[in-house]
Amino acid sequence: MLSNIRIVLVNTTLPANIGSAARAMKTMGLSDLCLVEPKVFPSPEATALASGADGLLATARVVGTLEEAVADCTLVIGASARSRTIPWPIMDARQAGEAARLESAASKVAIVFGREDRGLTNDELQRCNYHVCIPTDEEYGVLNVASAVQVIAYEVRMAHLMAADKEAGKELQEEDTRMPLEFIRWDKPLVPHDEMEQFYTHFERALVDAGFLAEDNPRQLMARARRIFARIRLDRIEYNMWRGIFTRVQDIAAELKKAKS
Repeated sequence: MLSNIRIVLVNTTLPANIGSAARAMKTMGLSDLCLVEPKVFPSPEATALASGADGLLATARVVGTLEEAVADCTLVIGASARSRTIPWPIMDARQAGEAARLESAASKVAIVFGREDRGLTNDELQRCNYHVCIPTDEEYGVLNVASAVQVIAYEVRMAHLMAADKEAGKELQEEDTRMPLEFIRWDKPLVPHDEMEQFYTHFERALVDAGFLAEDNPRQLMARARRIFARIRLDRIEYNMWRGIFTRVQDIAAELKKAKS
């Protein structure tokens, strides 16, 4: 299940941080590293700081956008140290580790870390289901990106080790419901990130066609809509149901427009 958990680094400036993050991952048994537009990679400095985890660097995937990095994931958790205009569901590191464990039993999970100087943008964080915050000291809350990866990777590993200590083959029991309901094993597969992006595009288009959303002045409606569905997380049947609703709304809007002309 650890192989289903991906660490994503966005626009990392210092190659040393990439190498140190790889080392942090390997010590905790994680092996899936994805880099979104790193400033410098590959780099001898990254290899040196990986200190034995250079094989993980060799298999790291480099992509151009966050969307590419998380396209096949059903759960995306973004690391954030700042409060946002629109509050998002927040986990601490321990909750994130447990959530990743539960989700990775059936599908891919991405944990996303931002730039050294400013973290993840609001737009990038809105593409995450949850935000994870590490409660640093108020007087000095500066946490190196590789150190943040180490903290989260540790909690992921501890969650797996604690689960392994339970009776072998034991199904999820009531104590596992301390996590939100959506992390309980579901009856239908959850929809991955790339399809949810198609969902949001279709939803916005349907709202515009219906005259509910002004295309030139959307305000924060779609951001809040994203928060709703990121919190709920749709399975395949629910996804198809909503896409059908959007299509029908568009059909009705087109029929009304035709009747008026």
